[in-house]
Amino acid sequence: MNIYTQRLDPSTLSAEQQAVIEGQKQAENFLYLDFDTRQRSRFKAETQHQESIGVDLPRTETIKNGSVLADHQGNLIQIMAAKQGLIKVTADNNFDLMKGAYHLGNRHVPLMLTPTALYFEPDHVLEAMLHQLGLHTQAVQAPFEPETGAYKGNQGGHSHSHSHNHNHNHNHNHNHSHHDHGHSHTHGNSHD
Repeated sequence: MNIYTQRLDPSTLSAEQQAVIEGQKQAENFLYLDFDTRQRSRFKAETQHQESIGVDLPRTETIKNGSVLADHQGNLIQIMAAKQGLIKVTADNNFDLMKGAYHLGNRHVPLMLTPTALYFEPDHVLEAMLHQLGLHTQAVQAPFEPETGAYKGNQGGHSHSHSHNHNHNHNHNHNHSHHDHGHSHTHGNSHD
């Protein structure tokens, strides 16, 4: 069994490597994987031609549709996002669709965005919430390629500065109850 341990950037493949991948496409011999499997760094799978392979990658990020993996002998395999059960969200207007994206994002749901629809893995609670917002949902089969975090390279967390200029004015409520600053704030305007 071949064990694929390297991720190759498809844009840096040699002409020979590109020819191998093109030959696999012509023969329809690649690896279709669902989103849950593409998030893992170690797994066994079968190619379209029922060849068993292993994947043992460094823990980095989700394997994307079109990614190319290599083993120590230089063998290549291309990963394709498999169709899987998803919920397609549509709206009567762009603003409602944007509201739906906001509420799903607020719940940290892996979400695939297109100009006219949102897609997420089935969850009846989320579907009910979207219906209350006036959005439309439909069960579909499609490849799932959700957005990656805007804070990539920061180990999944995020950071932001808490430096404050004490001579600033606020025209909004300012609530920092979710973290302890250990210092007081002085504001130039009064909050009623």
